[in-house]
Amino acid sequence: MSAKSRAEKIKLLILDVDGVLTDGGLYYDHEGNVTKRFNVQDGLGIKFAQQAGIDLAVITGLNHGAVEKRVTELGITDYYPGQREKLPFYEKLLKEKGLKDEEVAYIGDDWIDVPVMLRVGLPMAVRNAQPEIFSISKWISSRKGGRGAVREAISFILDVQGKLDEIWKEWAG
Repeated sequence: MSAKSRAEKIKLLILDVDGVLTDGGLYYDHEGNVTKRFNVQDGLGIKFAQQAGIDLAVITGLNHGAVEKRVTELGITDYYPGQREKLPFYEKLLKEKGLKDEEVAYIGDDWIDVPVMLRVGLPMAVRNAQPEIFSISKWISSRKGGRGAVREAISFILDVQGKLDEIWKEWAG
């Protein structure tokens, strides 16, 4: 089944953070606090997905305050930080939202994402993902994580679902 036919069914998009919403770098300030760099275009893409009725969730292996702050700003309420085993949280989301595997997309970049990526209807990878992640992905961005890859993935899904043009028209007047 093609990535386009899979994208038609998507109702929930799950995001990894480090290497997907960020460039994967850990930036330490002078007090030893970790800071993160997020891409504003990814954030606007998330808002477009929400506007189009696609739900979003974040399951991430690390737990940093900067991520929680950004996720909260974006209005994502399904946030699971510090989870090295992501599959139980994926299954929880399916049950709570009454969804099937084929109605979910996941964007990942590393081995920690594999168990969920093998289950979802549309496994997606960022350009800087590990080679093994490419081999299980049905769609790969042209952009790296933290550099607009999430926006590109969302635009792909919304375009396939026929929703991107309507959102563009609202912005273009």
